[in-house]
Amino acid sequence: MTHGHDHDGEPDGFLEWLGRIFEDLYHAMVEHPAFEKIEQEAEDTEDVFLFACFADAFGIPSPVSYYTVELLPYLAEEFEQWERRMWDRETLLERKGHQYHFH
Repeated sequence: MTHGHDHDGEPDGFLEWLGRIFEDLYHAMVEHPAFEKIEQEAEDTEDVFLFACFADAFGIPSPVSYYTVELLPYLAEEFEQWERRMWDRETLLERKGHQYHFH
């Protein structure tokens, strides 16, 4: 075996290059969409939880709000982001439409 070549006579750099191409393709086709979907699912779950806790923020009376208001100091950052998402109805509906393939 000659130094700098693999078993088939190809340069070692070619296999490294090919390996990087396959890694990039795998990330673009499998990992990235999966991570994006997982993030959306987590955000949806968080939205439902926050809505159940703080429905009164949108004028919907909720008996649990009396108890859940104590969570606000711990959820302040998430609450602000959630409230922004909920008030931006066009973005919310558009995202949900794409998520469930309603165009």
